[in-house]
Amino acid sequence: MRYHSHLDRSVEAEFRDALLASLAPDGGLWMPNSLPRFTPEQMATLGAMDFADCAAQLAAHFVDAGFDTGSLTALCRDAYDFAVPMTTFSGERLDPAMPPDADDFILELFHGPTLAFKDFAARFMGRAASTLMIRSGERRTILVATSGDTGGAIGDAFLDQDGVDVFILFPMGGVSKVQERQLCTIGEAGSNVRALALDGTFDDCQALVKEAFADAALTGRFQLMSANSINVGRVVPQSFYYVWASLQAKAAYPMRDLVISVPSGNLGNLTGGLMARRMGAPIDRFVVSHNVNDPFVDYLADGEYRPRPSTPTLSNAMDIGRPNNFPRILSLFGGDVDAVREAVWGTSFDDAQTARHIRRVYQETGYLMCPHTAVGHLGLQAFRDYHDESDATWITVGTAHPAKFADSLEAIIRDDVPLPPPLAKAMAQKPRVATLAPTLGALADHLASELE
Repeated sequence: MRYHSHLDRSVEAEFRDALLASLAPDGGLWMPNSLPRFTPEQMATLGAMDFADCAAQLAAHFVDAGFDTGSLTALCRDAYDFAVPMTTFSGERLDPAMPPDADDFILELFHGPTLAFKDFAARFMGRAASTLMIRSGERRTILVATSGDTGGAIGDAFLDQDGVDVFILFPMGGVSKVQERQLCTIGEAGSNVRALALDGTFDDCQALVKEAFADAALTGRFQLMSANSINVGRVVPQSFYYVWASLQAKAAYPMRDLVISVPSGNLGNLTGGLMARRMGAPIDRFVVSHNVNDPFVDYLADGEYRPRPSTPTLSNAMDIGRPNNFPRILSLFGGDVDAVREAVWGTSFDDAQTARHIRRVYQETGYLMCPHTAVGHLGLQAFRDYHDESDATWITVGTAHPAKFADSLEAIIRDDVPLPPPLAKAMAQKPRVATLAPTLGALADHLASELE
């Protein structure tokens, strides 16, 4: 597969260069030159595989000759050594023997090592990048801005990898207490993963990372590489679980439409889903569900994209007023807003609505959702009510384990939220973090002090 800049199709790169350079030389986002299109028969074969093997088959269409079938299979089996369940609120797992009246499912993407859906992209990306750097003997410095879960997933995926130093930038006071402790306790003291708390918002963190990559001298000095969703290596693997999950749903309910709700901030998760749909995944419609940081919902409503400063919310990982992947969605649809609307329906919710929904679902079913998943489920219900539809399979993407937001959820449900062992371990450790002003000069000085 070759990739091109979304700003200029004549600017191209192989997978290796697109992955390691993060941004195209003209500042554009890398896009695949084409997407594979699978027949129903080929899709049926993919759906019969377990998730890791399905992912390897899909990945083969996006990498280069340096990755053969055997190495990709080994890579994906190592990366995806955890469950990818779809469950009802009563805890039943979707399979072809499900009762005919079951229709409301959560695709739980939080069973990886850092308990968030970001593990899927981060673990594939980390292993692919490490393979490439071991072959070339290069060294890279990864800068990643996080609004909650990305940093933990990237830190875990790249921990102790040869030839890599990782700096995780997060907004001071802008992530949950559990998320912050998880970010600041990755590895041991002196490891290749470091946390930096910025005095600002996530948008400030993201803007600083982009500014660093726009500075050719700084990028060359430290061999910078991004692990945010500006990197196509983060977006492409997110298409894998949409292909696989949609095929499992269709196997269980072949005559129903399939609607998937995606809690959204930077739009990388949705972009992966739209890529999967373009490849032939049997997904009839996406619901994009935002908190009050919802410029994409406005775009769907009136065709105008108006980015704006972010507002802090309960669903902090979606507190993004300038979503990175909006240009990729435009590129996928040739800038045709009506074509985007045909694939995606959008809505948004405030914190009061989110908290009420978390409390109601927990009281009625015992199922506890993280705030982001709750926003996603609210969006699914809104779409269902608005279109007066019932004969469909409805799937909400569950993005994070609720215990990562124990501090806010306990106040909402008035009950304890037990921490699973990985989070309990992180909370018991002493954090290691440096504070930084959100300026390029401060970042450059810090990188120099750590690396030179």
